[in-house]
Amino acid sequence: MAAGITGHIKIIRGLIVEVAFAGDERPALREVLTIEGHPEIMLEIESFTEHRDAVCISLTTSPLVKRGAKVVSVGTPISVPTGAVTRGRLFNSLGIPVDNKEPIGPEVPRRSIYAPATTSQVFDNKDELLETGIKVIDFFTPFVKGRKIGIIGGAGVGKTVLITEIIHNIAKDESKLAFFAGIGERIREGNELYNTIVERQMLGSTIMFYGQMNENPAMRALVGLSATTLAEYFRDEENADILFFVDNVYRHIQAGNELSTMMGQIPSEGGYQATIFSDLKRFQDRLYSNANGSITAIQTIFIPADDLTDPAVQEISSQIDSVIVLSRAVAEAGIRPAVDLIKTSSSLLTPEIVGDRHYLLVTQVQAIMQKYDSLKNIIAIIGENELSPQDRSDYQKAKKLIEFFSQSMFVTEALNGVPGVYFSREQTLSGVEEILI
Repeated sequence: MAAGITGHIKIIRGLIVEVAFAGDERPALREVLTIEGHPEIMLEIESFTEHRDAVCISLTTSPLVKRGAKVVSVGTPISVPTGAVTRGRLFNSLGIPVDNKEPIGPEVPRRSIYAPATTSQVFDNKDELLETGIKVIDFFTPFVKGRKIGIIGGAGVGKTVLITEIIHNIAKDESKLAFFAGIGERIREGNELYNTIVERQMLGSTIMFYGQMNENPAMRALVGLSATTLAEYFRDEENADILFFVDNVYRHIQAGNELSTMMGQIPSEGGYQATIFSDLKRFQDRLYSNANGSITAIQTIFIPADDLTDPAVQEISSQIDSVIVLSRAVAEAGIRPAVDLIKTSSSLLTPEIVGDRHYLLVTQVQAIMQKYDSLKNIIAIIGENELSPQDRSDYQKAKKLIEFFSQSMFVTEALNGVPGVYFSREQTLSGVEEILI
């Protein structure tokens, strides 16, 4: 890539900016252009027209981005700083600190956010379980080091609260480095999470990237890649085990869809961008583990209109190992966390990973919950007393299990005054056994 190539802005359509160059030399794809004299204003080259004009995405909104403005190529793509100086910092999508602390100077090594995912090194994790202290998760969807877990739910059912509780319970382990990528979520939630981490004295082992709801779709689409780039550095260069939290990966797809619409691209049949698979795959493939270290990814997934069959939700679900489904009906019943015990599933729930005892208990509980779901309609018509003794017993066990899997959270103590509770996996298994006897 060559720096210093100059051109001028020819056409502006929202965030889409076309730049014409006078000579034969052109910058490369993904290279950054800036307005002459204003390096803080950045344009990223997305493609080239048949006339060899650069089609760019404006990463910063400014009145200085106007027709005729002179631009100059930087010679590099978007990059993020690396090294120990990034610990405890909060960055935007461009790798610029936004926590009002000291700036990170140009002498700090940086990495391009478009590094390809390489999986040549084999990761042998021996299926190490990570305990969250949350009964319903450790029982139905146990976290396994180096794998991907999704928390699926509509608006207001507790996705962010649950992921914050998981951060509180497992990211405080100083042997692990926690990353948080906030994609398209509320600014208030991001601020609350940052303050919670500071209050719990966990900032030193945490790195955060925010591209929140107030940002343009270009910034929201890039924040996930920026966070994974720095996570890859710590995994490969410092042999770190990383806990990678994403809230919300659906917004990553949504931001890409907004950009696709602005660029006039034809959408897929489901209404999303035609490149939905590759956009998501490019992000998910970089959240992998190798011989140097591990990346365990916990991602929240928004369900538009509470529709689990939404094409984007289905695409995300197919690329993760475990799915925790949060239900609005469960939330309305006052149960927290509002996990749907029937729809929640995990490909990691095998005797080889969790042991025979855990596996058999889960199969028994799932059978009882399926039976409970079918009996509810019958009871609504004829009443519980008309059931057979066995059905009545199973129905009561199911009600006890639903109550057992509800749990007070540490991160909501200040809101409801109820102290948070931590349950070990052994305590959870023993509690389930007592109910099933």
